[in-house]
Amino acid sequence: MGLIVRSLTACAALLATALAAAPAAAAGYPDHPVKVIVPFAAGGPTDVMARLIGQKLSESLKQQFFVENHPGAGGNIGMTLAARANPDGYTILVASSSFVVNPSLYAKNPYDPFQDFAPVTLAAASPNVLVVNPELPVRTVQELVTLLKAEPFKYPIANPGIGTTPQLAAELFKLALKLEATSVPFGGAAPAIQSTVANQTPIAFAAMPPAAPQVKGGKLRALAVTSAKRSAALPDVPTLAESGIKEQESETMQGVLVPAKTPKAIVDQLNAEIVKAMALPDVKEKCAQLGFDPVANTPQEFAAYVKKEVEKWRNVIREAKIPQIK
Repeated sequence: MGLIVRSLTACAALLATALAAAPAAAAGYPDHPVKVIVPFAAGGPTDVMARLIGQKLSESLKQQFFVENHPGAGGNIGMTLAARANPDGYTILVASSSFVVNPSLYAKNPYDPFQDFAPVTLAAASPNVLVVNPELPVRTVQELVTLLKAEPFKYPIANPGIGTTPQLAAELFKLALKLEATSVPFGGAAPAIQSTVANQTPIAFAAMPPAAPQVKGGKLRALAVTSAKRSAALPDVPTLAESGIKEQESETMQGVLVPAKTPKAIVDQLNAEIVKAMALPDVKEKCAQLGFDPVANTPQEFAAYVKKEVEKWRNVIREAKIPQIK
């Protein structure tokens, strides 16, 4: 009996030591520089957002948060590097919507969005926008639908590229309304927008940041945004729901994640600091310039968002018969 009691006492002591050590380790975080992986080239919206968040974390946590760009394979190179990193809080991923699209778009996607990552927060998001060349004789979504149904395949719809949320938003729109129009993927947002400005592809679904300046300059006409509520970037433009077309929400996210099994205390600490940062006036102003609305939700809310988005785009890719990338 004495041996059993001593063994139980020793086990209890070890458990108490382990429990005490975990908060202590989190309390000392970070004690050296933290890598922030961006799976796209420098200068794009995700890179700018990552550097903005990194700067604020460096200031609040008194340690350097430095950005590394690892572009390629639709973001998969950088996202896979982050997935395979040590789960110690010293590697962070700032990802765009390819994070939730690629698991269905790629036949053999190299990361699992649920098993390989712990969500920290959806820092910000930007809706897509349906735009037309001003010469197209439509001023509302319903007028556009009438035109497309009257003349199938006459008016092509531009998008930034296969697997982007603007392309998938266009496919969702066509599926919901049984429209027949050719989707034209370009190698990025700029050429897609320029094609619509030139009236070569008179309709486009585009991300807000590259489209908004063209709308404000009168070179494009915005018919609707794809968010649940109107965007601060184009407050006079109605949502698709307001235009009578429900369940069309799509956006470009800027999400922060860490490798799975990163200590919860570190995840919570990062979440709290980023939530505070996204509420700062200068951060809000920068987000507005980029066409993003701050979100900064909880890890649990972001996890639910990722699950919903993965399922939604999986269904669209399947129903629109978009070929998987081998």
